[in-house]
Amino acid sequence: MKPIAFLPAPCLLALMSCGALAASDDEVERSFDPYRNGFPTAPGVVTGVVVRKDNLDAFREVLDPGLAMAVGRGWYEIRVGPTTRMPMPSGYVEATRRNPGKARLGSRVGDIEGYVAGRPFIEEPDVKDARAGEKLAWNFRYGAGFGESTTVYPFYWRYRDMKSGTVERTLKFSAHALKFKHRYGEPAPDLPGNTANLYLSIYLKALEPQDLKNTQLLIQRYDDDHKLDDAFMSLGVQRRVRRLATGQTTDAFLGSDVMIEDFEGYNGRISEMKWTFRGARNILMPYFAHAEMKPAEDLPPEADGYRFIAFTGQGNCFPDITWQLRKTYVLEAEPVTPNHPVSKRVFYMDAQSMHINLGLIYDRKGELWKIAMLAKSHPDHHLPENKGAGGPVDDAFASIDVQAMHCTTGQFKTRVDAKTNQPALFQVQNMRGE
Repeated sequence: MKPIAFLPAPCLLALMSCGALAASDDEVERSFDPYRNGFPTAPGVVTGVVVRKDNLDAFREVLDPGLAMAVGRGWYEIRVGPTTRMPMPSGYVEATRRNPGKARLGSRVGDIEGYVAGRPFIEEPDVKDARAGEKLAWNFRYGAGFGESTTVYPFYWRYRDMKSGTVERTLKFSAHALKFKHRYGEPAPDLPGNTANLYLSIYLKALEPQDLKNTQLLIQRYDDDHKLDDAFMSLGVQRRVRRLATGQTTDAFLGSDVMIEDFEGYNGRISEMKWTFRGARNILMPYFAHAEMKPAEDLPPEADGYRFIAFTGQGNCFPDITWQLRKTYVLEAEPVTPNHPVSKRVFYMDAQSMHINLGLIYDRKGELWKIAMLAKSHPDHHLPENKGAGGPVDDAFASIDVQAMHCTTGQFKTRVDAKTNQPALFQVQNMRGE
């Protein structure tokens, strides 16, 4: 064994914090199934109970502060459903087994060494580990949230006045994501021909309304976290592709309550934040079975019969779903640049999937600005082609500006591991050809 003096300096804070030792099969199982010894419980939290303004005090321990505020103001009532396992894709789990303990943190935030594929860090996070938050951030980044290839079509965004409930604008998109590196499916671990060393690309195209039709967004994320993303946008009316400046990822995207940095919970670089693990909690999270939820009446069913999730509550800003009591990790992220519009983000990360499902966004004064939620369905109760895919499926989102009393909501039809996504779709040349 090497003397401690040969360990990277940050590891001196906690001997095992850099994840240098190989993990056992038992540790892998525990990481992917935190409920193997039973589901979490809390007084009064049973299937069918509804958390309301008049009984809120009995349930504060199982709510994040944002939802507690929303319930306390009478904006939303939370229906509790049964907690279920959300098994991750089998290939992702097996990739973790094949590469145990290989990933370790480098000397700087945003550095990772030895990572191949699967979940980088499977040990239970410890608040005494100064870099536990950073490791959770890597688990999120290299998680199976997008699958290897994902198509969301159609994808509806709605801008809503929270006071009146008026739908001010409806946008219809198609969205696509493709992982180029650290894959667990074929080809693995990398797609061939990736000379740019991209990790992930996201492509978004507006289909409606007419004034935004053919507006496109392309994000190319490099495997090197210290390298700035390449982001390009083409406005349909101009038919010209332009590179987005770095600061534009924190502007309101197309006039919504959403920043590009907000996508999928957090769509920025790890090196752009200071990460702090604030502990584990059992709280209510937006996980459910899509097929058992009330469908939206204000959106037509798809040709295959698929119905979108409905919205309810104040201004119809909240998904009309059941919530599960789940083990979560509380993760705080503070921007390292002083000109960022956000002072901090507090993420609630599902301990089984490592997906970010709830987030609180604070303004520069440190006051709560937005409540963000990404609601996900069990894949076996969603589209038939998602059955058996593993991993929660994106189903609905809400970004609620509590200061402006305004929200943007989203309703998805997500196909995991869609075969239609080819690397050429994620090139600037494709945007120019539209």
